[in-house]
Amino acid sequence: MITPPLILAAGIALVLGLLMGFLAARNRARIQQELEKQKGQDEASRILKRAETEAENARKAGELSGREEGFRLREAWENEETRRREEIERAERRAEERSDALDRQFERLNSRDHELEARSEALVTRETDVEREAEDVAASAGEARRKLERLAGMSQVEAKAEIVSDLQDAARAEAANSLREIKDQAQRDAEKEARKIVALSIQRMAADLTAETTVSVVHLPSDDMKGRIIGREGRNIRSFEQLTGVDVIIDDTPEAVVLSAFDPVRRETARIALERLVEDGRIHPGRIEEVVEKAAAEVEKGMIEAAEEILFELGLHNVHAEIVKTLGRLRFRTSYGQNQLQHAREVALLAGNMAGEMGLDVQGTKRAAILHDVGKGMTHEHEGTHVELGYRLCSKHNETALVLNAIKAHHDEEPHFFAETFLVTAADAISGSRPGARREMLDGYVNRLEKLEELAMEEEGVSRCFAIQAGRELRVMVEPESVGDGQMAQISESVARRIESELQYPGQIKVVVIRETRAVDFAR
Repeated sequence: MITPPLILAAGIALVLGLLMGFLAARNRARIQQELEKQKGQDEASRILKRAETEAENARKAGELSGREEGFRLREAWENEETRRREEIERAERRAEERSDALDRQFERLNSRDHELEARSEALVTRETDVEREAEDVAASAGEARRKLERLAGMSQVEAKAEIVSDLQDAARAEAANSLREIKDQAQRDAEKEARKIVALSIQRMAADLTAETTVSVVHLPSDDMKGRIIGREGRNIRSFEQLTGVDVIIDDTPEAVVLSAFDPVRRETARIALERLVEDGRIHPGRIEEVVEKAAAEVEKGMIEAAEEILFELGLHNVHAEIVKTLGRLRFRTSYGQNQLQHAREVALLAGNMAGEMGLDVQGTKRAAILHDVGKGMTHEHEGTHVELGYRLCSKHNETALVLNAIKAHHDEEPHFFAETFLVTAADAISGSRPGARREMLDGYVNRLEKLEELAMEEEGVSRCFAIQAGRELRVMVEPESVGDGQMAQISESVARRIESELQYPGQIKVVVIRETRAVDFAR
């Protein structure tokens, strides 16, 4: 039989065992937590150390990349500096060439001045001879008068009247012959000088203008692309030139290829096609043919859209598709640097506004104005002037008589049959002659106007003068007290001849001399 003390002892032992087990489990749990914590700290330390290593590697890679970018930028800057230095050298050479041309022209003008001085001296000598001859004639007239009085029994008054009449007729005939000879000589000299000026202008302007209007530049990613454009034994470049009709010029120009052609549409098609081929990288005859066809379709679509946009802006409808297509070709046509499609649009707006102010047919005027130069879109493919080509095209598609008359009349190939065609011609002149429309520098334009006014002010009796209408008309105001009506024609002719001999200008300049006489009184 178990006694109570044993039971108590057993219970205590059990409690102690449980307590010891609990404490042991708690210690194991705490030790496990400490181990896990230490493990986590070790893992965090490893992650931190790895992150620091990766950050250091990234920093070094960034520094290396920055150095490479810096080297690349420096190389690009050096290339750009070299290019700009070459451009500056070319500009300096062109300036020197133009300076030499101006020096040569100045020498010619000095030579002409010497010739004029010699001619003036010859005229003075001739005038002296004429005076001497007049004295001889007077002596002969006196002798003739005395003979007539003795032989014919005429009175002195009657004989004098007859002799004076004979002398006047002889003087007029001689003066007319002399004047005709002087005018013929002046005309020959003027034509000769005009040829010199035109030749000099062509020599100075032809190279720059031709290069600008017949050449397109395609930039390449690297010079290695030039070899791929040429192809094996030149098959790629031959195929490209045959399909586009342009000349491909590959020279020492870095990372660039030049396309040369007189037809701007073909040149634009070739430019787009070559850029697509360079971008794609696949360059062989089959691919070239495919890309050129797509580029040609894109250019044609762009031209038609440009023409349709302007026609829509002007409110013009029912224009034949062939005329729209030809009109769109003016997008790539220029005249003295002025885009011909924008020129046609400007003429249409100007003529339409004037027609509206005058109460004329606005839409008909706009239609005639937008189509007045449409033949310029055909001159690369057909023979004849742009007036003939435009007239035939519009006649073929039954355009109105107003349009047909505007096409021919704006170049004076037939009279103006409509009031609206006068507006088209006027708007064409305004658009083409306004400052900045065509290739004429502002400084040269201002200097020409100032020179015009200076030439007129050098004439005796001139009080004021004004160059108007973009330098196409010069109005000269003279002093009525010192210049008579008979001298006005002499002043206008003198100023016109001096302008012809001393200035270079497009078209013609109208010289108008004005003499104003005022009678003033006061009613008191």
